[in-house]
Amino acid sequence: MSDIIQLLPDHIANQIAAGEVVQRPASAVKELLENAIDAGADKIQLILKDAGKALIQVIDNGSGMSVADAKLCFARHATSKLRKAEDLFAIRTMGFRGEAMASIAAIAQVELKTKTATAELGVCIRIEGSEFVGEEPTACAQGTQILVKNLFYNTPARRNFLKSNAAEMKHILDEFQRVALAHPEINFSLHSEGAEIYRLPPSTLKQRIVHLFGNNYNERLIPVEEETTIINLKGFIGKPQYAKKTRGEQFFFVNNRFIKDAYLNHAILKAYEEILPDDHFPFYVLFIEIDPAQVDVNVHPTKTEIKYVDEKSIYAILHAAIKRSIGRFNISPSIDFNQETGFSQLITPKAMEDIVPPSISFNPDFNPFAAEQKPKREQAYATLGSRLSPSPSGWDDLYKITAKEPEPIQEKLNWEEAEEATNVAKSYMQWHGRYIVSQIKSGIMIIDQQAAHERVLYEKFLAHLEDRKGASQQSLFPQTINLSASDFVLVQGLLEDIRSLGFQVREFGKNTLVIEGIPVDIGAAQINEIELFEQLLESYKQNQQELKLSKRDSLAKSMAKNAAIKIGQVLSQQEMNVLVDELFACQNPNFSLNGKWVVQTLSLAEIAQKFEKY
Repeated sequence: MSDIIQLLPDHIANQIAAGEVVQRPASAVKELLENAIDAGADKIQLILKDAGKALIQVIDNGSGMSVADAKLCFARHATSKLRKAEDLFAIRTMGFRGEAMASIAAIAQVELKTKTATAELGVCIRIEGSEFVGEEPTACAQGTQILVKNLFYNTPARRNFLKSNAAEMKHILDEFQRVALAHPEINFSLHSEGAEIYRLPPSTLKQRIVHLFGNNYNERLIPVEEETTIINLKGFIGKPQYAKKTRGEQFFFVNNRFIKDAYLNHAILKAYEEILPDDHFPFYVLFIEIDPAQVDVNVHPTKTEIKYVDEKSIYAILHAAIKRSIGRFNISPSIDFNQETGFSQLITPKAMEDIVPPSISFNPDFNPFAAEQKPKREQAYATLGSRLSPSPSGWDDLYKITAKEPEPIQEKLNWEEAEEATNVAKSYMQWHGRYIVSQIKSGIMIIDQQAAHERVLYEKFLAHLEDRKGASQQSLFPQTINLSASDFVLVQGLLEDIRSLGFQVREFGKNTLVIEGIPVDIGAAQINEIELFEQLLESYKQNQQELKLSKRDSLAKSMAKNAAIKIGQVLSQQEMNVLVDELFACQNPNFSLNGKWVVQTLSLAEIAQKFEKY
């Protein structure tokens, strides 16, 4: 049998390695920014075109490279960070594997300009698909400029897997934020399509957080600081009232390296567990300083996973430190048992001249027998802020429920047999501000009012997204909303669909939107436009993270859940009529948006069983 095993050519091996290291433009951005930091730069510029697909340019004022180093940096496993195997357990630089530059050069057209402080001229090197295509001296400033053009140009199948520009830009912003948070002492700037997204001057960590996420974060932060023999911990956590339903603002750094660690994240969530709902996630930016010999960073090509020698102790320290910080800043309620709380301490004495005797006022013209003139409501559903549409005519025959033999309560209602049922008068009763109850021929019908309204609104919004005809009502006073850069990029990709829902919204400067109208289906009487828009955005991100829904389906569900009436909302008789009318007109009235029942029936036989003697 002939030999069949052979060594792969370098360019193929580099492309295979690139698949692990460079998964998307954001991966290349991360590697290039970290290289600039390792070069000692204190000023780093990032320039993008087409969300990094067409161009990624990183300019730094670091140490630069000699001609020989500039050539060698594109070879696989070429690195200045390691000399022997033992160095893997004393790593303090961001990079060390020697794979990033080779991987990027294998799937892009790369141009490198670099110059050291002592050299008179720099060098310009051009590489395409791992092949050197040019080298020449050039005049440039000290440091390194690297241009990555046409990412995945020679692997079109891989390029086809990239998402939209908005999605890829969000991934880039996530990586940029992580690097910028880890190094607040460095001057960073980010430009995309000629527009400035970020300009971050050297600052403290708190100032860097505010610059990245917005001025409103200044009042949301709680400092954390703890020094032990195992680790040193510092950073900030968020106040629980500002926790969000989506992940994404949780940042762990070990020796200034961003990591993802579910185990340590659990330590923080456990510290919040008594003051935070289960489906909310607090903001935090935490830095752990630890002896490099106590961790192994050589676990994954992206270097975002770490193994610890004593992770249980780190967990305990982290949990205790977060708990202490929350209590120290009076975020969780506390009782001082050493303090006396007699009535004398609860009453503040006043001088006699400051005491005002009570007085009684009355209307001498009041006539208790005069008929009270009650204002007329123009629409039956006014108390819902126009959330329910007027009752359509001709729906009287929709409430014909077929009489059936006793079956389980979870029986699916058969609306196709409605024509055989007797008409039921539209007379409903509300239970506990949660359920709508009505008599039917076979017993009683119970409707979950919130789930019903969510179903109605979901199908309406989905239709608006399909036909692009969502009606809007003008706001009396336009509202301005400031977003983080990543959220602003996300909204830019959703603007067309958001307007189809009925929002009148337009861009207004850097990371700012103006909301001039909201969907007519939800009304404006009891809704804050900014709060509604923020809830829509958070719910959309949550749906994308957990359910992986399509863009339109996710938007429709997010809007329906945030705009629907809630438990405890008191409805009038006509409002209940409208809601049930519209529910039965839905394509799928049986099930809520999370797959649970909207309508249940309880037969006369089942009710009679409750009264039988045992």
